[in-house]
Amino acid sequence: MLVPLTRQTFEEIIPLIATGPQYAYYWGKPSDFIRRLLISMVALTTFWLLGKLFGEGWLAIKLILDIIAGLYWLWSPVYWASVRNNSYRRFPYSGFWRGQVLDVYITEELIGEEETVNKRGELVIIENKEKRINLEVGDKEGFRATVQAPLRRIHKGIIPGQIAEMLVLSKQPDLYRIDKITDVYLPRNDLWIGEYPYLRRDVFLQVSRELGGSSEDAPPSRRRASSVKRRRR
Repeated sequence: MLVPLTRQTFEEIIPLIATGPQYAYYWGKPSDFIRRLLISMVALTTFWLLGKLFGEGWLAIKLILDIIAGLYWLWSPVYWASVRNNSYRRFPYSGFWRGQVLDVYITEELIGEEETVNKRGELVIIENKEKRINLEVGDKEGFRATVQAPLRRIHKGIIPGQIAEMLVLSKQPDLYRIDKITDVYLPRNDLWIGEYPYLRRDVFLQVSRELGGSSEDAPPSRRRASSVKRRRR
């Protein structure tokens, strides 16, 4: 099933300003916080030196810059999440998609490299790898997409055949060609699968209920009829 959404609903589901889960995503690990804190300290030091160089005429601007730089560690997750949201909000058309899980499999992905020196003084590159769950979803109309996320224990209950819901984005008003997809919601497990939490989840779930819910107990014939009626042409 694919149902076009109004622009207003789309902008509510993918907000301009970061949501709590989006802020948490960019807040990152303790190492990410330390990196942001170092950036704040370097910026403050730079502005202090500029203040010494330009004297009193620099004071008014310096105060504003000091506040911005000093709080970079706090506001930067909001900024980067908002930038990422805006990259999706640029698409003019969107739709609510409901299909099913076709396949679930695990891969090991390279997420970064670190350089270190061994006992003999040789440069060694250490690869940081992470196990990820890959969720292939699709429908009877031939649409296929794969969503990836870091593997967690809560993913054990995911099996092929379960209902899957997400938002799809397109540059075409009939949504014939899908350019981007968001994270996927699995109603049976009440799980969100994806690299980044694009959606404002409360609004998305409300839209899901308004479109007939996502109960997997609904008769197959009813779901097929809904899919044919609302599917793109």
